[in-house]
Amino acid sequence: MLRQDQGPEHLRRAVWATVAGLTGFYLLRYGFGAPDMALYALFGALPLTLFAQVPGPAEQRTRTFLAVLPAGWALVTAGTLLAAHSWSAACGLFVVGFTASFLGVGGPRLGGLAAAFQLYYLLPCFPPYAPEALAGRLGGLTVGILLTALVDRLLWRDEQPVPYRVLLADAVDALASYCASTARLMAGSGGSGEGGGEAADRSGARRDQEAAYRALQATLLSRVAPTERPTSASLRDRACYDVRAAVRHVRAQLDRLLAGAEGPDPGAAQLLDCAAAALRDAGRVLRCGSAGPRDDALAMALSSFRADRARRLVGVTALRLRQDSVVQAAATGALLAGEGARIAFGAPLDARWRWPGGPFPYAALRAPSRWWRRLRLHLTPRSVLLQNALRLALALAGARLVVGALDLPHGFWVLLTIISLMRTSAADTRGALPPAFLGVAVGAVLATLMLVVVGHTPAFYIAATPVVFLVGFSVGPVLGTAWTQAALTLVLILLFAQILPPDRQLPAMRLLDVVIGGSLGAVASLLAWPKGAGGELRRSVVNFMVRGAEACKAVTLGLCQGSGSGIGPAPGPGQGHGIGYGPARGHDAGNRSADPLHPAHAAMLLAQAAHTQYRTEHAGRDRATPPWETAMQPGHHTVSGGELFLAARRNGEGPDVPADATSVLMTLADRVADDCLRATEVVRSAGADVPELSGPYPAAESAPLRCAVAQAQARGPDADPAAVLLIADTEAWLTGVAHDAARVVRTAAR
Repeated sequence: MLRQDQGPEHLRRAVWATVAGLTGFYLLRYGFGAPDMALYALFGALPLTLFAQVPGPAEQRTRTFLAVLPAGWALVTAGTLLAAHSWSAACGLFVVGFTASFLGVGGPRLGGLAAAFQLYYLLPCFPPYAPEALAGRLGGLTVGILLTALVDRLLWRDEQPVPYRVLLADAVDALASYCASTARLMAGSGGSGEGGGEAADRSGARRDQEAAYRALQATLLSRVAPTERPTSASLRDRACYDVRAAVRHVRAQLDRLLAGAEGPDPGAAQLLDCAAAALRDAGRVLRCGSAGPRDDALAMALSSFRADRARRLVGVTALRLRQDSVVQAAATGALLAGEGARIAFGAPLDARWRWPGGPFPYAALRAPSRWWRRLRLHLTPRSVLLQNALRLALALAGARLVVGALDLPHGFWVLLTIISLMRTSAADTRGALPPAFLGVAVGAVLATLMLVVVGHTPAFYIAATPVVFLVGFSVGPVLGTAWTQAALTLVLILLFAQILPPDRQLPAMRLLDVVIGGSLGAVASLLAWPKGAGGELRRSVVNFMVRGAEACKAVTLGLCQGSGSGIGPAPGPGQGHGIGYGPARGHDAGNRSADPLHPAHAAMLLAQAAHTQYRTEHAGRDRATPPWETAMQPGHHTVSGGELFLAARRNGEGPDVPADATSVLMTLADRVADDCLRATEVVRSAGADVPELSGPYPAAESAPLRCAVAQAQARGPDADPAAVLLIADTEAWLTGVAHDAARVVRTAAR
């Protein structure tokens, strides 16, 4: 048992449920002669011990359990009062079922308690209608929850999943090594006469590239334990999410440098070394969980690098313009990764980012505003989280009406079956039903034999219940659904034999209720979004790619016009660190509708939620699936790169871009957007159509870079360096997005 996957955790939960649940049950049933209170004490503990996923250390879990108590009081009270009529109980169940499930968008702490909240309403919303028993029910529930919190502190804990901040710290450290090895390559340590040294540097950089890729893959939400996913609206989760976006952008820039950089370039190498040091500092912050003092070395190195670029524009080549832009983008990403890591652990937002439209807007918001924005994002039929909540709420409310219409005894078991067996897709739900029916049938046969042989012998039921609890709830989850349902059937019969006179018809009622509940759940799954995330994922990814293509053109237009696009007012003295493009003329950047990246960012979050759920669904998992992560990369590059790109210009509106440069940049943006849309067709057609793209985009043939070089050469010392660098940096960002779009097409072609 202990050698099985998650075996120790299942054993711990079984012990937890046995001690916490049965202690209150036996105390109230036999010590105080209050069977109704005993039942509610048991069902106060079981949902938390068997179904809930409560993350965090012991003190934090205890606070969570205590916070569940008033919510449980409200739900039991509502269920008791609404049980007067089937329609009122069903309406209340729809509201409770939807709310408890949809609150999962707030993160794993709330999502892990959804089943417990639903069960706290389910039990009292069935006949008999007994408002006079409310006090006893609340007392029993209180005993059960308090015992759960107490036993949780006393029991041993199985090895907890690696915290997300540690996984992220590993990725940041791996990226720091990659950045440092790229710096050595660009420094030209081998020299022109030491090809072996250069080959060794390149080989080492490729090894670090692979290590960084593996470490970043480990931070994908779909590969992280559900309790550790940074999906809440808290400052820590939001900042950790932004740190990953920043380091992913840094890795993309380093990949471009490794593929086509030409050296030696001591200035670029020095900046990359500073970026590597900043990344190592960010990794230390994430690993130790303390912000520590701020180090402005990278910001000053960026300022120096930018000034040096402006000084050596005369005679610059197109390749060097692009290469320097990529190096600068990598360093800017490292700078923001460090700031995000500090915000995650309580540091105040740095003054240079503290204005409307900055890269960390949530850091200045109050918690209610952050939570409302997160909920509002998923209030769309395209959200798989909203789909799941509506599907389950409709199934529970419909089942409650059926139970009332048929006047089924123990109708609670019908809805318990829906909660335990209903999945996010119709295929997964159908797949769970046969073993569940088989397990319940076997459990019903054994329970019937037990009732026939034992009869009215309370001592047997008292002694057998802990054994069945412990063995059934520890071994059952390891062996599968059939064993779990068989154990649950035996447990329920043993419990009700101690509350009501033993009834030999009870196992057959249990089997009937499970068949009805499973059938209703299957029908609901078939009628409401039957494909689950598998049906929504392709649509969400395609929409994300389309919005990203639109953002490429919108951001480019805003930059060329020197306005909008979230470029905010200039910082105070000493706050800019020279990473801006020019003096501000002043405008309001706080309007979300003016943010060209907002539609793409919202589409990205919906696509990621669909992908995360898709990885949990089992139907069709043996078939080859599209490379969803690769398909989303152009959109990720557009959003994260665009945010960093705009962030470096938020000190002011930027310089005036000449008309000829604006024209060629917009032409390039149109070409890149067209390539992204063609890549979208590959995803939409599941690889059936593989189009030709307009790329590649070599630097020597780039019209924007030629325009920038021409401006620098024609005007000589009088050239506007800010305008030249803006053209080069915009071109580098756009061609990076095009590179990712080409990868989507190449992957489909293979």
